[in-house]
Amino acid sequence: MNIASTPDSPLPEPSIGERPARDLSGWPMLALTLALIVGGAVVVAVTAVKKGPDLDPAGITLLVAGGLLIAAGLLVGAGLTFVAPNEARVLQLLGASYSGTVRRDGLRWVNPLTVRRKISTRIRNHETGLAKVNDLDGNPIEISAVVVWQVEDTARACFAVDDYVEFVAFQTEAAVRHIAGSFPYDSDDRLSLRENADEITAKLSEEISARVASAGVRIIESRINQLAYAPEIAQAMLRRQQAGAVVAARQRIVEGAVSMVELALAKLQEQDVVELDEERKAAMVSNLMVVLCADRDAQPVVNTGTLYQ
Repeated sequence: MNIASTPDSPLPEPSIGERPARDLSGWPMLALTLALIVGGAVVVAVTAVKKGPDLDPAGITLLVAGGLLIAAGLLVGAGLTFVAPNEARVLQLLGASYSGTVRRDGLRWVNPLTVRRKISTRIRNHETGLAKVNDLDGNPIEISAVVVWQVEDTARACFAVDDYVEFVAFQTEAAVRHIAGSFPYDSDDRLSLRENADEITAKLSEEISARVASAGVRIIESRINQLAYAPEIAQAMLRRQQAGAVVAARQRIVEGAVSMVELALAKLQEQDVVELDEERKAAMVSNLMVVLCADRDAQPVVNTGTLYQ
């Protein structure tokens, strides 16, 4: 199992890197293979028919030559390899030293003494499992992410790690857990997982890229696809959020009511509709604030007397 790194202790830089292999178009080599095998088979068949069971030295020579032609055809044919689009073949000479990578798709011919490992360079998705971690404030949360990645260096993917797919899975989960524990779930004055999704995903992509670079993998995109408080505190946190929403709404209502009262007093004074002393202004302000800030419709009382009764 590969040990996950952290940004403070990155994985060592691999000493190997991808380089192109020497390869040829496979169609001419396929024709040569067929010619050698068919030619050798014809020589053997004709010699066996003409010479019969009693072979002279010339007949033996022809049989050997035919066998060598067939063997040469099989050897040349062993170098044929088909490369599908968005795939690569990593070559190892005699299964030991790295000989290069073939990325050109189609029928190709390479050194028949090489071992060819197929590596997919297609874009892949990886979804982490739902991880339960504590955020920066110590609250238990559940988080998962989706990572889009692609093999960029086939040599590193083959030789720098045991299994690059498993390596990406482990390092992605480690990065998600580290990011989740480095920020609060919700905050007004700090970066938070819920409020700053773009910034958090950018940091997540950066950390995953640093962790998997040694395996020759490029991170295209990463996104948090599930984020929630753990079930044991979800109800308490929901009540806290609701209380915060109520306080914010009340604050907005009060600010609007004060502005409306100020406007009403200014209009009355500007248009000289009625003259109010300080006591009546205070009563008017009190009544308006009750009407504007109440959560129910006000029940007015009509005064049929004078202003002071």
